[in-house]
Amino acid sequence: MTEAGASGGADSAGSAIEPAGWRPCVVIPTYDNPRTIEKVVGDVQTHLVDVFVVDDGGGAEAKAALERLKSVEGVRVHHRAVNGGKGAAVKDGLRLAHEEGFTHALQVDADGQHALEDVPKLLETARANPRKLILGKPVFDDTAPKARLWGRKVSVFWVWLETLGKRGKIEDPLCGFRVYPLEAAVAVRVRGDRMDFDPEIAVRLVWKGLDVVNVPTEVRYVPEEEGGISHYRAFWDNFLVSLLHARLTIVRYTGLSRWL
Repeated sequence: MTEAGASGGADSAGSAIEPAGWRPCVVIPTYDNPRTIEKVVGDVQTHLVDVFVVDDGGGAEAKAALERLKSVEGVRVHHRAVNGGKGAAVKDGLRLAHEEGFTHALQVDADGQHALEDVPKLLETARANPRKLILGKPVFDDTAPKARLWGRKVSVFWVWLETLGKRGKIEDPLCGFRVYPLEAAVAVRVRGDRMDFDPEIAVRLVWKGLDVVNVPTEVRYVPEEEGGISHYRAFWDNFLVSLLHARLTIVRYTGLSRWL
């Protein structure tokens, strides 16, 4: 693979000569997204060639799509034996990317809801701020379910409380379109493995001293007829996120991080 392919090339990061300590890749967790995963990978590879796709125990149709992706240059497909949740899949992807020597990982959802034309914007921001956490700040259209929007507002409030007085402001803790400095991301302890992962790792990285840069990006919920598959469980996922915020708030104000 050429040096441009390994680092994303001049078009994705703004310059053919990259700064020291800048080798980005993409991490995509997926669970049964057979109709969208190949397009997502193809679209993101127009900006960054190196992609880690983590299959979180998907079914036969999804695995067939992933088998096709294995022949695509720059794509690594990792299969988890059983479904462990989006967070568990992202953790595996971050670890594998770090082990290969990548310095930063762009996290992207597999269902096509993220505006991948904004990949260069997030990467440019990360390249200019290599020690900061770069978070997508969603700009929703009318496809967004009202219940999801309300849940986000609640989570934003709790994250503000949990990071009060710390560095940076997390404007949306649930958006899975973001760039991690990998050394920090793999070192921080994150208990959440499902929908609670995204807010927890963001809060814990801020606790570790990382500043945050929020980048506006449009988000569209892909309808089922276009291959959009939601694994959002209204009761259980809200319950998990509520438990997470209770735990993080206790840690923040009591210092019981060893047990929580």
